Amino acid sequence: MAVREIPEECLDGYLPILAEVCATGRRLTRGELESRRAVGERAAEAGYSLRDLVRAHLVTTRTACPGLSPTSLDRVLATVEQVVDALAEGHERAQLLAVRQEEAARREFIDDLLQGRRDPGHLAERAERFGLLLSHTHAVAVASGPQAYDDAHPAMRSVERALAGRFGNRRILLTAKDGRLLCVAPGDQDDVLVHFAEQARAATRDAQVAIGRAHPGAGGVVHSYEEALNALGLAGRMNLDAPLLRAADLLVFPVLTRDRQAMADLVLSALGPLQKARGGAQVLLDTLAAYFDSGCNAAQAARRLNLSVRAFTYRLERIQQLTGTSTADPVQRYALQTAVIGARLLDWPAREL
Repeated sequence: MAVREIPEECLDGYLPILAEVCATGRRLTRGELESRRAVGERAAEAGYSLRDLVRAHLVTTRTACPGLSPTSLDRVLATVEQVVDALAEGHERAQLLAVRQEEAARREFIDDLLQGRRDPGHLAERAERFGLLLSHTHAVAVASGPQAYDDAHPAMRSVERALAGRFGNRRILLTAKDGRLLCVAPGDQDDVLVHFAEQARAATRDAQVAIGRAHPGAGGVVHSYEEALNALGLAGRMNLDAPLLRAADLLVFPVLTRDRQAMADLVLSALGPLQKARGGAQVLLDTLAAYFDSGCNAAQAARRLNLSVRAFTYRLERIQQLTGTSTADPVQRYALQTAVIGARLLDWPAREL
């Protein structure tokens, strides 16, 4: 193994320390120990390994102290022990600082990337350092589990190992943001995002994962990330329990709410009369939601709500009485189903429209 030659400045002050200790037998002073720590830090910053640094000090010791008596040898060895310990502490201190600075730079880049706060050209330059080519298209997958996750969480480490083991050095960025796990991958590598989803669910005990559409450039990452977040939020409002959601499959919902006022008018017009029912509109709204989610199969919808078919049918009749619309009529059924979707999206009746 090649050994890098340690420069003289890394040994500055060491020989006088040896000479003093051999003569007096004293231990190193606080200032001397700090000087060795500083040497260790400078060596680490200059790229010298701890092994090379220690070897240089041992060679210097052997050269400077030939023919020592047993007493002097003990003193020298005790000094070398202190010096090596101080060198190692300084070297580790510099390495730890470098790691923290790298982590801080990575976190700053990720925050800027996902929030679109910086100039795209500047982001693209920094992105290559972290394995991304922002001139290409990218898609983002977001996993939301039962607890908050960060970069040090065991779930993150598990997913990271699984992706590295299968895909090696592909240009993938894996991180955590706001308690969720994220994966940014090239837009043409959907297999990476699907595998991320599988591993995230396994590591977090059934997290729900949403994948945004692929978009070009630095702004495309932000767009895909927001789509994935919106898909997760939509899943919560619409009671979508699918383990994997794709923003591309949910585009109809943003379309429905693009004119919020029109949707609110439809909800109040079609479903507002349900508020006259005993206990309010929510029970009958849940009845309609179960009916439409079951493909308008009354028996299946009744099972979803733990009701008898007779009780469920009675609720449908009550809805028809209150609203004046029939689920048997295709046009009225479509309007009613759209209103039910709108009610979920607008969180009605819990929130006034």
